[in-house]
Amino acid sequence: MQSTETLLEQAVQASRIDGDVADRIRRWLLHPAYAEFSEDVAALIEADDIDELVRLFWREIPFGTGGRRGVMGSLGTATINARTIAESAHGLAEHLKDSGLSGGPVAVAYDTRHRSSEFARLTATTLAAHGFPVLEFDGFRATPTLSFAVGHLDCVAGVVISASHNPPSDNGFKAYWSHGGQVLPPHDAGIVDCVARSETIPTLDYDQAVADGRIKQLGPEIDLAYQQAVLATRLPASSPSGSPANLPVLFTPLNGVGGQSIPPVLHAAGFSGVELFAEQAEPDGDFSSVPDHLPNPERFEVFGPAIAAARDAGHALVMASDPDADRLAVAAPDIAGNWQVLTGNQLAAILLDHILRHRSLPANAYALSTLVTTPMIGVLCRSHGVEAVDDLLVGFKHISREIESRGPAGFVFGCEESIGYLAGTYCRDKDAAGAALLVADIALELHGNQQTLWHRLDEIFDRHGRVDEFQHAVYAHGPAGRDRIESLMRALRDAPPLSIGGHHWQRVRDYDRHEIRRMPENSSIQPLPNPSSNLLVFESDPVPTVEIQHPLVTLAARPSGTEPKIKFYGFARQPRPGQGDTHQAIVDLQEGLARFLDEQRLL
Repeated sequence: MQSTETLLEQAVQASRIDGDVADRIRRWLLHPAYAEFSEDVAALIEADDIDELVRLFWREIPFGTGGRRGVMGSLGTATINARTIAESAHGLAEHLKDSGLSGGPVAVAYDTRHRSSEFARLTATTLAAHGFPVLEFDGFRATPTLSFAVGHLDCVAGVVISASHNPPSDNGFKAYWSHGGQVLPPHDAGIVDCVARSETIPTLDYDQAVADGRIKQLGPEIDLAYQQAVLATRLPASSPSGSPANLPVLFTPLNGVGGQSIPPVLHAAGFSGVELFAEQAEPDGDFSSVPDHLPNPERFEVFGPAIAAARDAGHALVMASDPDADRLAVAAPDIAGNWQVLTGNQLAAILLDHILRHRSLPANAYALSTLVTTPMIGVLCRSHGVEAVDDLLVGFKHISREIESRGPAGFVFGCEESIGYLAGTYCRDKDAAGAALLVADIALELHGNQQTLWHRLDEIFDRHGRVDEFQHAVYAHGPAGRDRIESLMRALRDAPPLSIGGHHWQRVRDYDRHEIRRMPENSSIQPLPNPSSNLLVFESDPVPTVEIQHPLVTLAARPSGTEPKIKFYGFARQPRPGQGDTHQAIVDLQEGLARFLDEQRLL
């Protein structure tokens, strides 16, 4: 009988398994540190289950824009499992010690996903075995509560076990540094290096670690402190007058943790009429009552059941948080009375407009957003004399870093197009509870005048010029999908289309090659100093005619850092109020992109 190692080598020689994949399989088969998995790996090799071996080992799960995230499995470098979670905690502990942060407390939280509590305990025992006092939440919590706790309790780091809005099959490990924001360079690379060197990982018995005080529980006292911190961000003009604020709101946590953080904040702020949508209220790792079991509030489809219930009950507003309650989406009747979901960009403009008009602004006030967030952020800021830093890389961690760099005293608002908002300095991550409080205050003001958020958005566009937009995502799973995404990005970079949907590109901003290139030559004309990101932004110029000026159109493309997809972001902005047909411009762009992708046959 041939040995397992020989069978694996034969698969490599026959080009059935890539050499790098085989190296990862071999490590789990032969290295003593992976002894508990070796029999299962050997069984797959002996059964000649090449497809499963490739699925489990085709990559090392990277640290992306939101930590380490992926499909769960029993073993393998390409799945979230007991070993990859332990390696992540071990790598964090080793890097903390290398950074001179030995011995300080680390907070650990988790959400409602399958295996989240198991992975949180594994994280806690690994960190405790390294000598770090662990402060573990006594049940599932919202991600921003963890971010708050890191700063509030003077922790050196924090971890939340969550895969945010991913499908039920996924989970993840999100690491936070001592400032309460997600881990950034150079620390992310430092942790990855430590993970790569992981062999034997120390651990402790969980119950004994709790009994010894190495792991301590965080309970309602931290929830109350967090709630008070969120309420302290409320603008003076929105403070309660003593009587309840009756706003009929239907809130859904999409079977996640949002019911623990958002309704309590709204109730404490004096809002009556806030109802929890019972159908999606229960914590459920399968997200059983969410359409398609995909709990992403960016998907308008998830609002269907809640909107139907709200329409029947006479609610004025529907709010939805993602499963770890750091992002918020909102639906309301439009001016014609038809229920519509606001995009993340539309809601960001409404929130910032409210803050700028009602807050006493410091002399050094600034607002933060990413390169793929609505240009209305810069427009609104300039109209109030506030600095807009609206060219940050994608991921809220870059907003967090900018707050630390500039100082929190001048921070006014941070947002990203993917329904993430922060209007205070109590934490360093986006927070659905803080956003919900802002939304409720704005909606209450409008409700009294028989208006909705859509009326406010139209007011903003009337004052500052209209922006229309779209987003499009194409999924490509596994190693073949990764190759297709890389191939498309190369094509867009090396031989970019001269136009899409009738919009002719004048410039391409390439944040991977750090340069701006002129079209149609695709030749470099200016360096870009920003940190590296696999992001391309195509820009048109507004074209004047006798009567109007055509909208400025941009199209951005980037592979997701947390999901197997490539995302496209399109914007059409009027140069001045009342000029240009942004709606038609964005329709043309969207249709043109669909034709381009079909022609490429890469996805």
